[in-house]
Amino acid sequence: MAGPTSALDGLEGFVNGVRKEFEGMLGHLVEIPTVSADPEARAQVRKGAELAAQYLRAFGAHAEIVETPGNPVVLGKLTTATGNPTVTIYNHLDVQPAQEPEWTRDPFAFAVEDGRYLGRGSTDDKGPALSALFAARYAVENGVPINVQFLWELEEEIGSPSFDDFVAGMGTALKTDSVLVSDTVWISREVPAVPYALRGMQAARLLLETGERDAHSGLTGGAARNPVGELCQVIDRCYDAATGEVKIPGFYDKVVDVTDEEMRSFLSSGFAVEEFKRGHGLRSLRTQDPGEVIRRIWCLPTFEVHGITGGYGGPGVKTVVPPRAEAKVSMRLVPDQDAEAVFGLLEKFVREINPDIQVESAGSLQPYVGQLSGPYAEAASSAIRSAFGKAPAFIREGGSIGAVVTMQKRLGVPIMFLGLSLPEHGYHAPNEYFDWGQASGGMKAIATYLDEVSRIEG
Repeated sequence: MAGPTSALDGLEGFVNGVRKEFEGMLGHLVEIPTVSADPEARAQVRKGAELAAQYLRAFGAHAEIVETPGNPVVLGKLTTATGNPTVTIYNHLDVQPAQEPEWTRDPFAFAVEDGRYLGRGSTDDKGPALSALFAARYAVENGVPINVQFLWELEEEIGSPSFDDFVAGMGTALKTDSVLVSDTVWISREVPAVPYALRGMQAARLLLETGERDAHSGLTGGAARNPVGELCQVIDRCYDAATGEVKIPGFYDKVVDVTDEEMRSFLSSGFAVEEFKRGHGLRSLRTQDPGEVIRRIWCLPTFEVHGITGGYGGPGVKTVVPPRAEAKVSMRLVPDQDAEAVFGLLEKFVREINPDIQVESAGSLQPYVGQLSGPYAEAASSAIRSAFGKAPAFIREGGSIGAVVTMQKRLGVPIMFLGLSLPEHGYHAPNEYFDWGQASGGMKAIATYLDEVSRIEG
């Protein structure tokens, strides 16, 4: 691929010159609590969408707020010429709740401290979204022959329940040549990371009712069935809590193992076990081997128990046999597992152990695997090297992004990831922040990526 064009000659000066503008825009956006999980925040979510559309129009884009069955999607288009290729940039503007007691300041009061931008949503994902917007503005205004389409979602943090309806309903209006997602995290500040795969997920509720009301354990214990205990028994049959091995028959049949080349790239990412533990507040792990930890969090499927409810939860001990109980579980999935098929395996296995348990699906996402090589991967690698001075490691991510699966299915074009967040930024954690180094580097990287992509032959 050819090197960057002369259109990028003024990029460094542009980025240095827009810092105050970027900080002001990010501050206004962060101070709108667009918490999609909170039904009472719908008005704030709408306010965030309106401000986002205002930002797009101020940068010369056509922008509209598209209604969905849930929260709206903000659609923006910076058009240069109809014959030029189109890159769609996806970000989300909704945020996680911010109720953790560890916050040292108001999470929705933006602050700038030594080049750090404090506030909920600053790194996930409002800061990266604005970095991409500034990059696109530079590219278009400086003659890069590229059209840029923005998809800013406001339901990503609750699993993107309306995004598929939105994309399907827009039809050819969203036609694009490729997609760039800027909503991922590096493994280390020292080594940029480009993910190319995401785990899928199948969540489920296991429900068991064995009585009508609390029963006295002295009068009924030994004869009465205990639904909490029976659910624990079933969970123990589903997986080994000590090792993480899933024991559901057929669970691993479709799993595709990683190659040696992939593992070498993973290990070059800067991953460190102690940093991983510290970053996630973990006191111990099932293994201390870096390669094995990476395999487990990126490349292997899981079974997790998120909660068990039933019986007495107050102070002391109330000696009752509860009438009902529920377990909330999920399974992270990897290529080539299918979420619906895996749910079928779980349901069949649980019913064989205990036919009285109801197994209900609680949402699913297919795993995603994209391009590890090819012209778009080369463009991303070149752009990051140009902006940050280091070649990226291509990695997988253990989490899921519902919108990516939808775009793969509905748009059918290459999807690349160019995230800007760092582990220390506090993704989904209290005291979240973003920083100017990543924001400015992101502007340079994405502007360079757009220039590179403009010269990829279709």
